[in-house]
Amino acid sequence: MPIPIIDLFAGPGGLGEGFSSLTAENNEPIFKIKLSIEMDEQAHRTLELRAFFRQFPRQNVPKDYYDYLAGRISRSELLGRHPDQARQAAVEAWQAELGATSTPDDEVDGRIRTALDGQTNWVLIGGPPCQAYSLVGRSRMSSADSKKDKERKEKHENDHRHFLYREYLRILAVYRPPVFVMENVKGLLSAEVKKQRMFERILSDLAEPLSVITEARQSEQDVLTYHLMPVVKALPDSLGKYLPEGFVVRAEEYGIPQARHRVIILGIRSDLVVRPRQLITAPMVSIEQVIDDLPRLRSGLSKEQDSAKAWRDAIKALAGAKWLTKGKTSSQLSKAINGALRDIGASLGRGGEFLPNRTIPSQYAEWYGDPRLEGVCNHGTRAHIRTDLHRYFFAAVFAHLYKRSPLLGDLPKALLPHHENVKAALEENKFNDRFRVQLRGRPSTTVVSHISKDGHYYIHYDPSQCRSLTVREAARLQTFPDNYFFEGPRTEQYKQVGNAVPPLLARKIAEIVAELIQQV
Repeated sequence: MPIPIIDLFAGPGGLGEGFSSLTAENNEPIFKIKLSIEMDEQAHRTLELRAFFRQFPRQNVPKDYYDYLAGRISRSELLGRHPDQARQAAVEAWQAELGATSTPDDEVDGRIRTALDGQTNWVLIGGPPCQAYSLVGRSRMSSADSKKDKERKEKHENDHRHFLYREYLRILAVYRPPVFVMENVKGLLSAEVKKQRMFERILSDLAEPLSVITEARQSEQDVLTYHLMPVVKALPDSLGKYLPEGFVVRAEEYGIPQARHRVIILGIRSDLVVRPRQLITAPMVSIEQVIDDLPRLRSGLSKEQDSAKAWRDAIKALAGAKWLTKGKTSSQLSKAINGALRDIGASLGRGGEFLPNRTIPSQYAEWYGDPRLEGVCNHGTRAHIRTDLHRYFFAAVFAHLYKRSPLLGDLPKALLPHHENVKAALEENKFNDRFRVQLRGRPSTTVVSHISKDGHYYIHYDPSQCRSLTVREAARLQTFPDNYFFEGPRTEQYKQVGNAVPPLLARKIAEIVAELIQQV
């Protein structure tokens, strides 16, 4: 039987997808998601749809699934035609908020017991919400000099999300899986709450769950401890413990086309005499190796009438800019900009939720691809205001020429945003990379949930498309298969992708865990 997985704070299911995708030599799955819990409505809809997909052997996924992705039938029609699988998917993917009064422990425990059905060799996975540990969010709280900053700090100190890991901890204490995998942001390493470093506290609690969840003790002599191990090469100290930095996984070092650095903790119950191997490094994969095959698109024109011609004319208006024509820009850059302007045409479309266009990336074609899909999902572009289009175009040309993304100081004064904090950014060198091009020849920068707010940090490297990345491009960088469909409005789709664990990285971790379970 497949090894059961319980997935907490599942998001759209990236970690679970990696475990679910791992198969044995006979092509049967090694792991099976038995229960995934997520509070967000749209992420849960995505999770449930993928759970439905997994109810079928890969070769027997019904045509109806692909018809739904292509927009030919509704979700209700899809699920209605396959009621048994729809019912199983609804049981597997549960929308619930852990740690809330609306989700009592008794209900969570009932679901877990039913899902495990008496099996003792299983794996707990998940990543408690990480916004409270975000480095970016904390860096915006400069000091306690002002009343506003004091209020921010107090709000941060009292953020309940700091302690949602205890929901994960409670399930460890009560159900005692032989192995667990916990993921979080790198900012966790330096996060403090009331002058206590959170990472050290979390490690201590995970190592001895019963010291915190005392009600789970079965007797006074009851002992439950875990060895906490990194999944990458790291050396322990003289006491056999690992430094916090040792738990950081740099995804780009393991073949993921994104410089995503995350904390991954592998817990092994102390009564088990097993030792994991570590992730094996892989050649670097660059952004264009996984998105260059996708249909070329233009962005939209916001706050004025949009059309392909209007978009083209808006960008070509740069040709008359004083900073370009009056010798205020280097001749090399001026030549590159004028050359790129000639490549701006009016033939590109803006894409959509499904484009009937078969594409195959040059890297991981088998992982991403599904010949039955016959198209590209979630590949529609945003609209941008004219001034942002000019900044994006300049930035993409600059990056192509100089092999780096421009800082605010590199932009002509006429292109600088009229924001109060721009002057401070220029003087203090803080947040001065707010227009960031994703560079050819390198993995992308970290795809985070902020991509849902604007595209300034995710400018496409091709000036002739002059836009930010689409949801599908972001999903490719996160290594989601092309038949993984993200539900909800585009803003919610971006948020889901940014919050996920790269499934291909999760699969590599799943291989390590599978080897461990086989030794139990």
